[in-house]
Amino acid sequence: MSSNHLYLVDGSGYIFRAYHRLPPLTNRHGTPAGAVFGFTTMLWKLVDELHKADGPTHLAVILDASSKTFRNEMYDQYKAHRPPPPEDLVPQFPLIRDAVRAFSVPCIEELGLEADDIIACYAEAALAQGWQVTIVSSDKDLMQLIRPGLDLLDTMNNRRLGAEHVLEKFGVEPERLGDVLALMGDSVDNVPGVPGIGPKTASQLIQQFGDLDTVLASTDAITKPKLKQSLIDHADNARLSRELVRLKCDAPLPEPLDDLALKGLPPEPLRAFLEDMGFKSLLAKVGGTSTGGPTVLALAPTGQEAPPPPPKLDAVPFNHKDYETVVDEEALDRWIAEGFKCGRIAVDTETDSTDPVRARLVGVSLATAPGKACYIPLAHIGDGLLSETPKQIAKTTAIAKLKPLLEDPSILKIGQNIKYDMVVLAGEGIQVAPYDDTMLLSYDLDAGLGGHGMDDLAQRHLDHACIEFKTVCGTGKAQITFDKVTLDRATEYAAEDADVTLRLWQTLKGRLAREGATRVYELVDRPLVPVLARMETAGIKVDREELARLSAEFAGEASRLEAEIHKEAGGPFTVGSPKQLGDVLFDRMGLKGGRKGKSGVYSTDVNEMERLAGEGVTIARMVLDWRQLTKLRSTYTEALQEQINPKTGRVHTSFSMAVAQTGRLSSTDPNLQNIPIRTEQGRRIRDAFVAEPGKVILSADYSQIELRLAAHMADVPALKEAFAKGEDIHSLTAQEVFGEVTRDTRARAKTINFSILYGISAFGLANRLEVPRAEAQAMIDRYFARFPGINHYIAATLAEVREKGFTTTLFGRKTHLPWIRSSKQGERQSAERQAINAPIQGTSADIIKRAMLRMEPALAAAGLADVRMLLQVHDELVFELAPDQVEAASVVIREVMAGACEPYVSLSVPLGVEIGTGSSWGAAH
Repeated sequence: MSSNHLYLVDGSGYIFRAYHRLPPLTNRHGTPAGAVFGFTTMLWKLVDELHKADGPTHLAVILDASSKTFRNEMYDQYKAHRPPPPEDLVPQFPLIRDAVRAFSVPCIEELGLEADDIIACYAEAALAQGWQVTIVSSDKDLMQLIRPGLDLLDTMNNRRLGAEHVLEKFGVEPERLGDVLALMGDSVDNVPGVPGIGPKTASQLIQQFGDLDTVLASTDAITKPKLKQSLIDHADNARLSRELVRLKCDAPLPEPLDDLALKGLPPEPLRAFLEDMGFKSLLAKVGGTSTGGPTVLALAPTGQEAPPPPPKLDAVPFNHKDYETVVDEEALDRWIAEGFKCGRIAVDTETDSTDPVRARLVGVSLATAPGKACYIPLAHIGDGLLSETPKQIAKTTAIAKLKPLLEDPSILKIGQNIKYDMVVLAGEGIQVAPYDDTMLLSYDLDAGLGGHGMDDLAQRHLDHACIEFKTVCGTGKAQITFDKVTLDRATEYAAEDADVTLRLWQTLKGRLAREGATRVYELVDRPLVPVLARMETAGIKVDREELARLSAEFAGEASRLEAEIHKEAGGPFTVGSPKQLGDVLFDRMGLKGGRKGKSGVYSTDVNEMERLAGEGVTIARMVLDWRQLTKLRSTYTEALQEQINPKTGRVHTSFSMAVAQTGRLSSTDPNLQNIPIRTEQGRRIRDAFVAEPGKVILSADYSQIELRLAAHMADVPALKEAFAKGEDIHSLTAQEVFGEVTRDTRARAKTINFSILYGISAFGLANRLEVPRAEAQAMIDRYFARFPGINHYIAATLAEVREKGFTTTLFGRKTHLPWIRSSKQGERQSAERQAINAPIQGTSADIIKRAMLRMEPALAAAGLADVRMLLQVHDELVFELAPDQVEAASVVIREVMAGACEPYVSLSVPLGVEIGTGSSWGAAH
C-alpha cells in the first residue's frame, strides 16, 4: 500500500457553510466577502488540523464550474427547480477560487462535470495506484464511493464515515446505494425516482432483490398493489434516475495526480491575497512558524477592523434545557403575568402546515427575556397509534387566557414573520396587536446584505445555529407534522424560536433611528402586515373547470406543435431535450451559428432560440411556443388546481415582504406575480380567477408609474409636462429621439423608455431592438441629449451609491449594493444597473404599499367596508365587490392610489390610475 494519502475537499459544501455562518461582510474594495472570509478560515483550519494528525500528502479543492452538465442532456429538468445562489454570494465565487490558490492548493473544476464527478475520477485514479483517499464531505451521493481505502470526513460533526455508516443510514452497502437513491429520487436535484417510494421502502426493495434492474424485473413478486403499479408505471424514470445519480468515474483528470502534492504553505501568495482582501485579522497569522487556525473577527464595511462591539444583549447562553413546557393553567398564568409585567413579549406559533389559512394551531411559544422562554402545547397527539396523547392545557382554555395578553394595546408582541402567526391566531379569534417584526426590521435595515429568515439572522447577529426543522420533524416521506413531535423536543425547538426572536429584536430595533430606517418601517412596512394577512385570508376564487379546460387545450396545442416540430425536423425527437434539439437544429438541419459548450452540447437556451426565430427559422419559433405552453400547463393550469383550498374554493397566496431587494412584494403558493401577460395564452390564465356569484372583479393599475417617478426624480420638464397634460409619453419620446411618430418608432421609444430605467447598455438595447450596436448607442445618446435630466440622475445616483454603498427611495428605503465597488467589471456593472433602477422601483413599491394601507379605512368611510382587496401584483390592486358598488368604489380607489404619497412625499407629476371591471381578473383588463 502506498503511503500517499489524497484528500479531496468538496468546495461547494464549504462555500455554503461559510456563507450562512458569517454576516454579510465586505472587503476593502467594497465587494461582498463574508463567504470568502469564512471559507478561508475553514480551509486554513482543515489544513492545520490535518497537518497535526496523519495529514494528507496530496490535497485539492473541487468546485462546480457551471450549473449545466452532461446530466442536463439526459434529463432537461435535472436541478431545474434549484433556486439561484444569493445575489451577494455570486461575486464571491471567483474570490474563493483565489483563496484556494493563495494556499498553494490546486483548485479544480471542469465544465460539463459536477464537482462530485471530478472527485470520483480522482478517487478512482488514486485508488488504482494504491493510495489512501479521504473525501471531505458528508454528501450522500459521494457515499457511493466508500470502500476499503476510501472514507469520507464530515468536518461539521468531526467524524469519519465508512461503509458501516452507509449501512446504518440506508440499509445497504455503498456499492448498492445508487440503486436506493434512484428509487427514492431527490426533490432538491429534481431526480424523479418512483412516486411513493421513500428511503425505507427503497432500502427494503434493494435488500430483497439485490439491485434496481432485478427490482424492476420482479414486480410480479411484489404484493403491495400500489407499490407494484408505481414501479411498473415509472420504470423508465427509475432507470433514468439511476444514471442521474451515478457518478462519472472515467473522465480525464484536469490535472495529474502528482500535481496535487502538498508542498508546504508558502506565505507570500497567502499574504498577498489577505492584504488585497483587507483581512487584517488573518494577515496577522501569516509569518513565523504558526499555522494555527485564525481567530475569526468581524470586518467593518470598509474592510478595516471593526470597532469594539457594543455590549452584547444576547450574552445569556442558549440552554435548551432551561426552556419550560407549560402543561397546566398555573404555569400559563405565571407566564402571562410575566408578559404583562415586561410590557413586551416574543410570540411564535407551531402548526401542522406552512399554509397559514389551512394550518391547525398546535402550540404557542413565548419569551420574556434572553434565555427565558416556554412552549405551550395545545394539540399534540403523539407519534403513533399506540402512543398516549401527552398532557396539555385544553386548547379553548389556553386561547381564552392568551387572548387578553396578545390583544392588549399596552403589550408589544414581537414576532419573526409575524404575519403568519397573525393569520393562524385570527383563526382562533385572536387579533394580535400591537407588534414588531424582526424579519421586517432586518429587511428595512439591511436589504441586499443577506437573508432575513430566522436562521440567517441568528447566525449573523447572535452567532447561533438554530435547531433545524428537519432534525425535529424529519424529511421526505418520513417527515411528521409538528403535532406528532414529543413535547421535550417540541419545547426545545419552539421555545428557541421565541428566544431568538426576542434577542434579534433587542439587537435590531435600536438601529432604526440611528440608521434612518424608522420612516420606511413605521409608515410603510410594519403597518402593512395585518392588511396582507387579511388579503391572504380572503383569497380569490378560481374556476377549476376553466383551468382544466385550459390545461387540456394547452396540452392539445403543445401536442400539435410537437408534431409540426417533428415534421419540420424531418423526424421525431424529444423536444424537451436540449441535446437532441441542438443536434437536430445544427447537425441534422444544418442551421448556422450553433454554439457548443465545453461538454460538446449545442446551446438551445431562449436567447439562441430567439436569435434563430428572428432569422426566420420556423422550427425555433415553434419550439419557443411549445416551451411556453408546457410551462403554462405545468406551472399554472395544473398546479393551480392543486392549490385551491377545499373549504373556501379559493387560492390563498402568501405575500412575501422581505424577498425582493427593492421593496416589492412577491408571492408564493401560488406565485401570482409571474403569471405571463405578454402572450394571449398567458393572459388567459387570468380568466380563471373569477368573482363569486353576484360579485365582480375590479382591477386598479398605476399607469406608467416608474416613468412618472423618473420624470419627478430626474426633474425632466418635458416628461413632467407631458404627464401633466395626459399625453402619450412613448409618442413624445419617439418624436424627440426619432423625429417622427409611427407605429415602429413608438414601439422602439417604449422599449427605450423602460430600458434606460434599468441601466441598459448599448449592447443590451441593440439586442432588444435587433439593430447594430452603434445605432443603439446613437439612440441612447439622442435620448440623453433630449432628456439631460435622466443622464444627470443616473450619474448622481451612481456617485452616491459608490460613496455610501446603498440607494434610497423617496421614503428612505435602502437597497445595499456593496459590490458596486468591485474590481471585477461584470459584478460592478450589474450593481450599477440595479442602482439606477432601485430608487425608482423601490419608490413605486412604497407608494402602492401606502395605497394599500389607506384603502380599507377609505372604503369603510365611504360605506364600502364589504369591498374586499384581494391581490397586489406589481403596480396593480385587485378587488371583489358588488356590481352596484363599482362606481362609488372606483372613485375612492382612484383617489387613494393617486394620493398615496401624501403628505410625506409630494410628486411633481400626477399618478395615473386605470380601472377596469369584469366577471374575472382577465375580463377586468
